[in-house]
Amino acid sequence: MARPGRLRWRHRAWAQALLARLAAGYVGLVDRSGRWELRCDPATAALVRDRRPFIAAAWHGRALMVYPAWRALLGALEIADPPEPYVITSTHGDGRLVARTMARLGLRSVPGSSRRGGARVLRAAHELLRAGQIVVITPDGPRGPRMRAQPGIVHLASRSGAPIVPIACAASNQRHLDSWDRFALAPPFARGVHAFGPPLEIARDADREQARQLVERHLSVLTNEVDLALGRVPVAPAA
Repeated sequence: MARPGRLRWRHRAWAQALLARLAAGYVGLVDRSGRWELRCDPATAALVRDRRPFIAAAWHGRALMVYPAWRALLGALEIADPPEPYVITSTHGDGRLVARTMARLGLRSVPGSSRRGGARVLRAAHELLRAGQIVVITPDGPRGPRMRAQPGIVHLASRSGAPIVPIACAASNQRHLDSWDRFALAPPFARGVHAFGPPLEIARDADREQARQLVERHLSVLTNEVDLALGRVPVAPAA
């Protein structure tokens, strides 16, 4: 057993720098070598073309391929000088690794946790949305339960007026880690699908629990659709 206060090796600065470089290289390789089908709801495409702010939502277990999905969408829409989203990452060691990886891919991050409804990170995300930016959230992160939306994303959407856009990615021969989120890893040269669902508008006076269930349902349905399109058995949400 590790002594109290002792850092896990992957949380040390040198290890995180190395792992972030490897992870970014892996994402780039999978993106460039794969055969990816892009599916995008027309209303979401219009949001991106008009450079309107929105909240992009993906389950934690599918977060690794959000960046290639975003680049594929920008390429399909032929947008010059495209906006780069801000990604909310947790503040613990694994979250810092994600932030380093996102930085190597050219994305900016906001450290914090979306599951704490009134936390500082949601205030920062609110300001970004007011400034016309795009914010990416994993609504079941950083620690689950798997595929169960936490209230933070609904709080942010209702306060800011920004719609929520579900995102899902899957590959025909992806592997799932034995982790709480069943994290998906697509190998190089995979055949896969990137999907952007229709935007969800959350009114300021909406019932928060009903809105949370709406987000959870739409994101799960979209994730199941991309899995089934590739002949895969969908991952079940945590009980």
